[in-house]
Amino acid sequence: MVEAEPFSPVKLICGVISSQGEGFRRAEEMLVHLYGLIDLISPLIKFNFTDYYEKQMGKNLKRKILSFTRLISPESLSEIKLQTNELEEEIRREMKASQRVVNLDPGYLAPSALIMATAKNFAHRIPLQHGIYAHLELLFTKKEARTLSWTYPDYKTEEYQRFFMEIRKVYLSQLA
Repeated sequence: MVEAEPFSPVKLICGVISSQGEGFRRAEEMLVHLYGLIDLISPLIKFNFTDYYEKQMGKNLKRKILSFTRLISPESLSEIKLQTNELEEEIRREMKASQRVVNLDPGYLAPSALIMATAKNFAHRIPLQHGIYAHLELLFTKKEARTLSWTYPDYKTEEYQRFFMEIRKVYLSQLA
């Protein structure tokens, strides 16, 4: 009989989408409070690959990716997604907005892949718990990030792939 091994720790990341500087600032502050120090932050990148969030959040959206110093257990991803959903609502209330101000997309890097959490089901998503699914975004080789047919369009760009490879480099040094 083969016994199951415990999972290796993974690198928590979180995408933040907003059009408001205050939304980014508050989201980062709250995420640090919950998950600890940030070791890498991507530049703000225009989020113009889809208009999916415009009705709720307006135009001129941007995204940045935060990478956290503390490693997590992959089993905690669904709990983290539920917490970030609550943070979105808390920020909306604090800013007295009628609709969502920020979108928070947590995920993690493992040595070979980027996994994101989502509450939206689709054929390639794996149920975790409490209505949250795991979404495989990227596969990593020693030299590059490989996309899949369903990879988010902005994550297919060279800028994002370079940044994810940078996070992976930090993560692998943490594991060593």
